[in-house]
Amino acid sequence: MIRVTVSYPPHEAYQFNHAYYQSTHAQLIRDKLTAHGLLKLEVDQTLADRSAKLPASVAAAHLFFNDIDSFKAAMAAEGKALGEDRENYTDIIPVVVMSQVIE
Repeated sequence: MIRVTVSYPPHEAYQFNHAYYQSTHAQLIRDKLTAHGLLKLEVDQTLADRSAKLPASVAAAHLFFNDIDSFKAAMAAEGKALGEDRENYTDIIPVVVMSQVIE
């Protein structure tokens, strides 16, 4: 199984609508990618620590697929629609990391 993490590293004066991301965008991910092999979706909202520094990310989505080929096929089919929705919740350019799930 693989996990694809899409995280949002903030910049000065960033905008991020957590309510939209957690409800509307997360549902869009499920609606678009389940038929293409999405097994599970987890959505995180970063908790602030007590420092004055920006966090490493403000939110993340973790998408689980059986393999990389399934993920690539899902994004080839639906990635454009998911990417176009980004303007509705943030101005941050996301970072994508693919991992092999060990346990």
